[in-house]
Amino acid sequence: MRICRFTTGEDPLYGVLTGELDEFGQPEDDAVIVGLAGDPLYVGVKLLQQEYKLEDVRLLAPVLPRSKVVAIGRNYAAHAAEMDSQVPDEPLMFLKPNTSVTGPGDPIFYPRQSENVHYEGELAVVIGRICRDVPVEKATDVIHGYTIANDVTARDLQKKDVQFTRGKGFDSFCPLGPWIETDLDPQTFIDGVTIQTHLNGDLVQDGSTKDMIFDIPTLIAHITSVMTLLPGDVVLTGTPEGVGPMNVGDEVEVSVAGIGTLTNKVAQR
Repeated sequence: MRICRFTTGEDPLYGVLTGELDEFGQPEDDAVIVGLAGDPLYVGVKLLQQEYKLEDVRLLAPVLPRSKVVAIGRNYAAHAAEMDSQVPDEPLMFLKPNTSVTGPGDPIFYPRQSENVHYEGELAVVIGRICRDVPVEKATDVIHGYTIANDVTARDLQKKDVQFTRGKGFDSFCPLGPWIETDLDPQTFIDGVTIQTHLNGDLVQDGSTKDMIFDIPTLIAHITSVMTLLPGDVVLTGTPEGVGPMNVGDEVEVSVAGIGTLTNKVAQR
């Protein structure tokens, strides 16, 4: 089930996207959104009679994290190597504020403080229930679904500050979308799901989740040993190798097989 959040010009609505996706992760022409009676995280999946054509709506970030985005650094060995960093002994966590979240088609704003802003295509996990101290074998019980993220990073500020808050935390630095896929099992990602990023149509990242150092259940167990996760919180699972700069006017597409494609353009703040 693909759950989306959208607007027709008024208050945000929730719905289920029907139909198939094409080879580029885009909905086929016959796809429609069937309305839902509120946020399914809180009221469950209650289908309504209303249907909406995609051309009549604007997709929004499929979830607004209730409290936080927990991101994982250096979870792919090749990415750690390209950053001249060591592979961590345990998951390397940092936080992005929920105000950094933006939706599909929304601009990524290039901050005036930086001269080196990078894309980082990632698989994202949406948490479905309040949880703490989740054992690895119970991790699937707390997952609402999966979406796509771009962990935008001001690389020069990240290096200058040592810690990641400013370099990762600007408004618009966490595009999410285009919807939440609820029917994938973490074993799918252990077996290997392709993550690709295109910059202005050129393939710049081409990785697989089978190369994650720490799998999704391990990440959830580790994070919840430290902090409580709330419904709607988002976990970014790390980026494959191939990160690099993007500039004002560029278009970035992040695709995850089985989910879809998240597209954003870079704009001057």
